[in-house]
Amino acid sequence: MPSVLPDGEPMPEDGALPHHALAGAGQRPLGFYLHVPYCATRCGYCDFNTYTANELRGSGGALASRENYAETLTEEIRLARKVLGDDPRPVETVFVGGGTPTLLPAADLVRMLGAIRDEFGLAEDAEITTEANPESVDPRYLAELREGGFNRISFGMQSARQHVLRILDRTHTPGRPEACVGEARAAGFEHVNLDLIYGTPGESDDDWRASLDAAIGAGPDHVSAYALIVEEGTQLARRIRRGEVPMTDDDVHADRYLIAEEALTAAGFGWYEVSNWATGEAGRCRHNELYWRGADWWGAGPGAHSHVGGVRWWNVKHPGAYAQALAEGRSPGAGREVLPDEDRRVERILLELRLIDGCPLSLLKPAGARAAERALADGLLESAPYAAGRAVLTLRGRLLADAVVRDLVD
Repeated sequence: MPSVLPDGEPMPEDGALPHHALAGAGQRPLGFYLHVPYCATRCGYCDFNTYTANELRGSGGALASRENYAETLTEEIRLARKVLGDDPRPVETVFVGGGTPTLLPAADLVRMLGAIRDEFGLAEDAEITTEANPESVDPRYLAELREGGFNRISFGMQSARQHVLRILDRTHTPGRPEACVGEARAAGFEHVNLDLIYGTPGESDDDWRASLDAAIGAGPDHVSAYALIVEEGTQLARRIRRGEVPMTDDDVHADRYLIAEEALTAAGFGWYEVSNWATGEAGRCRHNELYWRGADWWGAGPGAHSHVGGVRWWNVKHPGAYAQALAEGRSPGAGREVLPDEDRRVERILLELRLIDGCPLSLLKPAGARAAERALADGLLESAPYAAGRAVLTLRGRLLADAVVRDLVD
């Protein structure tokens, strides 16, 4: 089951934001996240806000259908234009995620992008990304996306080993994601990412090395590698609880991370965020950097989260309820929170510390500053950036990033 929404104050029916949220907006980048909540099947480890056809049947199914979705989401983009008013900023990044966005016709994804272009305009060098399931695209589909303005694509690879994919309930066949990279390049995509997951029950070090070798050999300019998190309520969590598959421990995750760092570095990739590597600055995911640096983004779609000027809000989760709200001229927002200065300070540390250039030491309170001194002495922070006033994680610090953050935010 998808995770629950946070608590918060009610969202105004017209979606209006406090005046202070829009103050100085022109100085901040603006991005859009477009959520497509449909999947052909549910992966056993996934707790994202996604739905199969069977899960939507009989629960607002007509309103929630894939056939109507592009127009429904376009209505929220029009709402965003009204809420943000005369905001002159062109959109710098668009990221279409899910779910499986490529279950929709390519023309629908292009149509949603066109709505952003019409309402806001796109920056000349805008980064336009979609996620894709390797089995849901072909050369013609990719060419249509590229012709429609998409210039970056992210394929869910997860593993090169069939038995690992089986544990994750992934439906694609080994080798298909690598082939997709070549097809995307042939279609004219400048930037291609492969997503990998390590620490799946039953995965060995050799399995993980094989996945890395396959991903690198395919020729992407970006690789994301995430430790498997077993979320409560998922099929995988239930299987582990029943003893059907073993749980992977943190030491294994650390070993796999070091294997990834070694292999990717040797292949010419450099880390720029704890779980992300690129062959150069041009290959970095600018949309994710926008999140990590606390810029403004509008999340359109069921369950999508947004942030503008220190105000964060989230949409209702069910596609039927989402479509109903927009059909009635209401914001689909389920709730929001105005972030106090202290919360924004903590979030800056939490997010920026994960980046290659770290966070300013000036953000730390006295207890956090003392923790930073200890982290430096323990080899968790780089010495040269520290001397220049920034906290930057070492390789060992990346392995313990969550613990370092907890200490520094005190």
